[in-house]
Order: sequence, then structure tokens, then C-alpha cells
Amino acid sequence: MSTRFRLGTNPWRLRLARPGLRWLLGLGLFLGLQASRSAAFYLPGLAPVNFCEASRETATCKSTVALFVNRLDSVESVLPYEYNTFSSSFDFCKDSEKRNPSENLGQVLFGERISSSPYKFPFNRTGTCIKVCVKSYDTANDDQEKKLAFLRKGIRLNYQHHWIIDNMPVIWCHNTGDGTKYCTPGFPIGCFIAKSGESKHACLIHPEFNKSHIYFLFNHVDITIAYHEDSGRNGGFARLVSARLEPQSHKHSGEGRLACNGPPMEIPEEHTEKFNVTYTYSVQFEVSGPCSSWGPRPPETSLNLLDSHLQTAVWKQSSRSSENKSIKWASRWDYILDSMSHTNIQWLSIMNSFVIILFLSGMVAIIILRTLHRDIIRYNEMSSSEDAQEDFGWKLLHGDVFRPPRNRMLLSVFLGQGTQVLIMTFITLLLACLGFLSPSNRGALMTCAVVLWVLLGTPAGYVSARMYKTLKGVKWKTNFLLTPLLCPGVVFADLFFMNVILWVEGSSAAISFGTLIGILAMWCGISVPLTFVGAYFGAKKKFRFPVCTNQIPRHIPRQSFFTKPPFGIMIGGILPFGCVFIQLFLILNSIWSHQMYFMFGFLFLVFIILLITCSEAAVLLCYFYLCAEDYHWWWRAFFTSSFTAVYLLIYTVHYFFAKLQITGTASAILYFGYTMVMVLIFFLFTGLQQPIGGLCSLRGKGLSSRILHSIRSTRGRQAYQCQECRGELPAGTSAEMINSH
Repeated sequence: MSTRFRLGTNPWRLRLARPGLRWLLGLGLFLGLQASRSAAFYLPGLAPVNFCEASRETATCKSTVALFVNRLDSVESVLPYEYNTFSSSFDFCKDSEKRNPSENLGQVLFGERISSSPYKFPFNRTGTCIKVCVKSYDTANDDQEKKLAFLRKGIRLNYQHHWIIDNMPVIWCHNTGDGTKYCTPGFPIGCFIAKSGESKHACLIHPEFNKSHIYFLFNHVDITIAYHEDSGRNGGFARLVSARLEPQSHKHSGEGRLACNGPPMEIPEEHTEKFNVTYTYSVQFEVSGPCSSWGPRPPETSLNLLDSHLQTAVWKQSSRSSENKSIKWASRWDYILDSMSHTNIQWLSIMNSFVIILFLSGMVAIIILRTLHRDIIRYNEMSSSEDAQEDFGWKLLHGDVFRPPRNRMLLSVFLGQGTQVLIMTFITLLLACLGFLSPSNRGALMTCAVVLWVLLGTPAGYVSARMYKTLKGVKWKTNFLLTPLLCPGVVFADLFFMNVILWVEGSSAAISFGTLIGILAMWCGISVPLTFVGAYFGAKKKFRFPVCTNQIPRHIPRQSFFTKPPFGIMIGGILPFGCVFIQLFLILNSIWSHQMYFMFGFLFLVFIILLITCSEAAVLLCYFYLCAEDYHWWWRAFFTSSFTAVYLLIYTVHYFFAKLQITGTASAILYFGYTMVMVLIFFLFTGLQQPIGGLCSLRGKGLSSRILHSIRSTRGRQAYQCQECRGELPAGTSAEMINSH
């Protein structure tokens, strides 16, 4: 009797999904706890600023609270504009000592333009109806007529102010129609009522605005600033913890006597007379903190007679809400996020994703622990050639399964770029989840992503070159060039085209020529050389396959409708998209509806779930393709998971028509232009999962080394027994020699 080769049949040796699920559940619990506490802890990235009264001002304590203004944007237009720079933009009050804080790369790319404003408040002093500036409009003056027309357009498109105090957005809170309180980090410049009498935008919450075909300008704001003081820690200095405002519209009768209680400031559609617009504000300071930490109310002190309307501050505990009494500087962003809580929706998304993963894990477990395990047992129990049965399905493809696909160059480039995007996204979300990229550090998220993408050219070149060599490619120079230039070149061309539109429209989001040169220098001077370095080392190695590829390709039988590429590709992309579509909705709201996104813990967890879903789908679909005796799985596997990007594109089109009110050709072109960049990035890093996951599954012990070795050893024993019975074996021939042959 011949010595038989027997595989171990313990099903727990083939476990693939259980450790991953255990790790995922643990990570989900940790990130869930972190997400629930994210509102109470973050790393702001900036040192706190101390404030005090003018009599106690020092080098470390400021006595003046400065208000900064950011760009103006709208949910009905993709074009943001600076507060007051270009002659064609909005005509608001200018700061005589204009200062622009330094901006990082992320702020420049997002079009944020922060500058100083004439709104400056002495700390702890209440001011009532203080004049800021007066703007005159005469229809006989072409320049003033253009500014007035642009102001009407901004009101009609519901453009929003974005003001900043001590690095905090100034919040506008108002009650909606159903009685709920809604807060937003921006407030409108005005509202209007159509000819039909229909109120638009903010006019809905102002019943006194009741004239048809009239624009109402919010030329007055009531600002409330809350601060916290702890004499035991910071020497009695105060730190600002919240800033709110209420926009108002008042028509002032004269500059000598300002009264912020008159009729609203109206701007007719057609105005032929000269008129003035006076911008005013009122400010008050409120204490946030325990009553015991405060002494008696200090005596009233007078300011210099800069404005007779300034009064002493009211030292009182905040009566706005009970939670405002306990605001600390470290948690001062909590009140901003109160009305933006999506925690219930986030947990629903997580549970939905977990159900999908459990389903896929169950399918993978059934295949590995039942189907393959049963095949191994059957092969081990064969004691003679009479027991052998004819192979079928995936068992016939061990000589063709690793056959190089068509267009191997393009596949290798996509896999290399997908690796670069995947690592960049993982590190960026991890840093954001840990709090290093908090909302207070504006532009840090985009800056981190761009810098990481530039520095991660080496992994992209390594994966692309190694995969290209594995697929027996010979044009390695072309591979070296296409990896760092193809996909980034498409993105840069798209962004340049949209930047031309922004230049023409005079938008603040237009990137300057110098910034474009800097981005090109980072790309060609850093990313491309690093990609060449990675490609140099990757070209020296290739993936080792457990079996050799036959010289003659095997005939592929006729496929049914369900095993043809279109059906499998469309079905395979649904499951990953189902894991992330809720997060996509929140991200799109953050980008196009100008809402603040802060649930990075949930986003990171969903990102991990997406990767696992794509990998498990790769194992399942590769198994089904091979069972149908179709070994052309490389491109089909790539498109199966990357087809999720097509669903993303379809969803963004639906979001554009169903959720947004964007008007204008330029805004529509910009929306879909930026969307195509998002779709391409999503296409690359999701498409990476399927070929890599399928390749790993086929090279793994469960699906390749043991299974294929079992098949070959069984066939070798059968051939050895048959030739031995017929006396056809040369002297010294063994079953192992036939196996190796």
C-alpha cells in the first residue's frame, strides 16, 4: 500500500472570519465609547486666550474681543465670496486696519478667507445699538448700482455670514416651524418676499416682514458672549466659552439718534432714490460658571467717550439655559454641536453595517468550514482509483487561476494608486478620530490628507511595480511613469478646469496661480520621486503563486446570466454601499449644506467596516467565479467593489436634485466636477480590496496551498496507481515525482 497524504480536518484551523469579527467588535466598542465622549474631549490644537478688563490688561491678557469674518456661502450656490475684497463682491463694513491671519493649505483649497472686521468689543462691557459704518447707494452711480444688485442677489440666494470670535464660530439659534431649536454657524445677510407674497428663507420666522417683492437686510446683530473664569487656575483671567447672535433688520432714521427698534430695513427690487444703510450691533457679556466662584458685582466703570451708548457690563450668571452654567473652555464646542447631534442615526448606520458584515462572514464561514472542508475530507478518504471522481468547478482551474489578465498595466496602476489613497484615508481618519484634526483647527483635515498623499508615493510605486512584475509585464518604464501621473493628472486637470470657472466668477474659492505652482511642485518634486523609489524596490520582487500557470488557456464554458460580469459587478457593489450610504449623506450635508461634521469616531469605524465588507465580498465572488470555471477574475474582482463608486455617483445625482437648491450653470458644473473627484478617489481605494482580497484568499492556506496541494497529491496517487498496475513506471519512479511533474 502506498503512503497517503492526509490533511488535517479540524475546522477551527480554517477560521478566517472569527478573529476579524472579534477584533472588529472590540474596535467598534472602543470607538463607540470614544464617539459618545467626543463632545466632551478634543485636542483643539490652539492655546487658550485670556481676557480681562482694560485696567488689568497685560501681555498675556487681552482687553478687546476681536471679531473675524470668513467667506460668505450659500446652499443655493457653490460659489463662495470674500467678505469685502473684490469690487464685485459684497459691500459690507471694512476694517481700517485689515489683518488676515495666516491660512494653511486646507483653508486655501476650501476657499476660506478669514480677515479682521470693524467689530471690536471691550471685554465685559455692554454696548447697545453701536454704529459700525454707513453705506450709501445711488442708482446714478454705476459702481454703487452694481454693489446693490450684488447685495440683492446675495439675499435672493440666501448667502450666509460666518463670523468668528476667539476661534469659535458665532452661532445663530432660532426656532423652526415645529417648535424645535436649530443652531447654525452662520446667519443670512437678509431675506426677501416674492411677488406672490411667499416668504423666503429667514422671512418665515419674521412675521413683521410682510411686504411683497421686497428685500429685507439684516443690518443689526445682537451678540451675546459668555465667558468662564477660574481665579484659582489662571489668575482671575476669563476665557470665552460661547458666542451667539440674533440678526435684526432696523431702518435708522438718522445717524445722530440711532434706535434699534424701528421698522425693518427694506430694499425694493427697483429703487431710484439714494438711500443709506447703517450697520449697528449690540453686545452683552454673560458669566458661565458656579455662583460661588464670583465675588460681589464690581462697581460700574465708564469707558472713554468713544461712544455714549456703551454701558457697564452686567455681571450675572447666564440665565439662557442651565447647561450654560457649567461650560468650561475645554468643552466650549459642545453648545455648537448640540443641535447637530446625529448619534441615533450614526448608531443605526453602524448596526446596519454590522448586519451586512455578519451576513458576509456567515457566507465565508459556510464556504471555508463546510464546502472546502467537505472536499478535503472526500479527497483524504479516497483509497483507490475506483473511489476517485471526476473533478469539477474550481478544482479544474489550478493551472489557469493565476493567468495574467488583459490590460495588466492599467490594473497595476489602479492598485498602486488605490494603496496610496487607502493609507492616506486610514491615517487621516485615525488622527481625526483621536482629536488632532478637530473642527477648531480649520483646514487641518484637508492639509493632513494632501501632505499624506504626497508622502505616500512610495507604497503606491511599490505595489504597482510588484503587481506588474507578478503579472509578467515588461514595460516597466511606462509603469513607473503612469503610477504617479495618471490618476493625479486626471484630478489636477479637473480641479484646474473648475478653478478657471471660479476665477471667472470672482469666487474666493479660486486658487491663486502661486498656490497652483506650489501644488505642482509638491506633486512633481516630492510625490513622483517617492513613487519611483517605491517602484524600484517593487520591481525586484513579485508575488509567489503556489501553482504554475498552464501554457494553453483552458476553455471557459458558457456562463449563465447570474455568472456573467454585469450581474456580479452590480450585485457586489450594493453591499459595500449599503454600509456607508448614511455616512455619505452626512458628509454631503457637511460639504454642500455647510454643516459641521464631527463624528469622526463613527466615520473611522464605518471605514473599517467598508474594508472588511469589500474583502469578504472578494472571497465570495472569487469562489463563485471559479465554481463557474471562469478564471478571468482579476478585472471582474476590481470592478465588483469599485462599482460602489458608481452607486455613489448615482446617489450624488439624486442628492443634487432632491436635497439641494443649487441654481446656476456654474454652480452645477462645480458640484459635479468636485463630485467626480470624490468618485474617482472612492473608485480607487474600494477597487483595491477585491483583487488583493481575492489574491490573498487564493494564496492562503485554506484556499490554495492545502487545497490545491491536496488535489495535486490525489491526482498524483491516482496516476501512480494506474501506471503501476499497467507496469508502465520506469525504475525508481515514485508518486512524489509524478506530483512534482
